[in-house]
Amino acid sequence: MELYSLFFLMAAATVLSPGPGVVMTLTNALRYGMRGTLGGILGIAFGALVVAAISATSLGILLATSALAFTILKFVGAAYLVYLGVRLWRSPPIELVVQSAHSAGFGKRFLEGVSLQLTNPKAIFFFLSMYPQFIVPERNYAFQFAVLVLTYSALVVVIHCIYALFARRAKNWLTSGRGGRAVNRTAGATFVLFGAALATAKR
Repeated sequence: MELYSLFFLMAAATVLSPGPGVVMTLTNALRYGMRGTLGGILGIAFGALVVAAISATSLGILLATSALAFTILKFVGAAYLVYLGVRLWRSPPIELVVQSAHSAGFGKRFLEGVSLQLTNPKAIFFFLSMYPQFIVPERNYAFQFAVLVLTYSALVVVIHCIYALFARRAKNWLTSGRGGRAVNRTAGATFVLFGAALATAKR
């Protein structure tokens, strides 16, 4: 996996960027504290495993054996990153509404995280369009799959735990006009650069 470092950076930027998962983690942290947030974080990470497993079946095999399919998906993925970057650049700061706290059962938070990730277009498209491009057909497919998906899931846990630990500061920064725009524009520019890098990358 010669492009593992690029995958790592792209995955980290994807997880870091403001979106439904970040909003859920911040909301849960402000409602229930760090302990009550872990269920949702692990649910989001497990949902990523499920989405990745789906992409690793027929689509993954197709891309690993078809040069044309790989090329098409590479440019689709690159175009999506550029689109995501432009949209983030133009987006207003995220809105975060914290209602009164109620029972923060681990199982309920976990299921909420799983369902959020399974319906999150960013996660779905990330795996379906970009993940297979980092697979080298001549090498062990299962091992490469495990490394990439576990890397992504580990990044989800680590980054969202950081968000949760600094929930109040992160919330104030992400939802402020100046801070929110800075975060969105930094993430947007990063995605555009990654899109260009992906379009010119060779495996």
